[in-house]
Order: sequence, then C-alpha cells, then structure tokens
Amino acid sequence: MQDKETFEYAIIRIIPKVEREEFFNVGVILFSKRNKFLGIKYHIDKNKLKAFSEELDIEALNRYLNAWKLVCEGAREAGAIGEFEISDRFRWLAASRSTIIQSSKTHPGLCNDPKKSLEDIFKKYVL
Repeated sequence: MQDKETFEYAIIRIIPKVEREEFFNVGVILFSKRNKFLGIKYHIDKNKLKAFSEELDIEALNRYLNAWKLVCEGAREAGAIGEFEISDRFRWLAASRSTIIQSSKTHPGLCNDPKKSLEDIFKKYVL
C-alpha cells in the first residue's frame, strides 16, 4: 500500500456583500507538494446566488474563477502569476482577500490521490 502524502486545501467562497460577511461555498483549491499537484474545482449554483444577491453577474464570477483555474494550471494566459512555482501559486490563490471571491483558511490532509481528494472535498463542502 502506498504511503499517504500531505496536502492542503482551501474552500472558495462567494461573498455577495462583503460588508455583511455572508458567504456560500463554490469551490475548492487543493495543493500537494509531493505529488506536484495544484487543482481547482468550482460550481456556482444560480439559485443560491440569486438568494444572496440578484446584482451579481454569474458569467463574470465564472470568468474570475476560470482565471484562478489558469493560475492553477500555470497557463501562459495567467500572466506573471502563472509563472510562479506551484506552491507560490497556491499561496497566492489562498491568500486573504476582501473581494467578492475569497478563500477560507487553508486546511491540511493526507491522501493517496489528490484528484480524488479534490473531488471528495468538493462534494462534501460545495455540492
């Protein structure tokens, strides 16, 4: 049996009105240094978004989250941040922000398969 490797993850949140500090979870970012893995999975529930705010544009939010995906992938389209080391890209994505899209504090875990862990955490905390 393969030894489990450490990983870190953060939950991605939409905070429609930052001053009210109300949020709902829309995704997960997971980083495993040993597996050289940085992944993101997200989904914005339109009905939940409307319940919080009818002012926000779901397409714009999806574009922002897709930019986070490009950073995870280290894609050229991600600009200078996409060129950072994988660990630095995770730290940049999980950094504290005061915007509509934020991430939780980071949490640790152990796994054999970071992709499966990303999916499991997504199902547990987002869906």
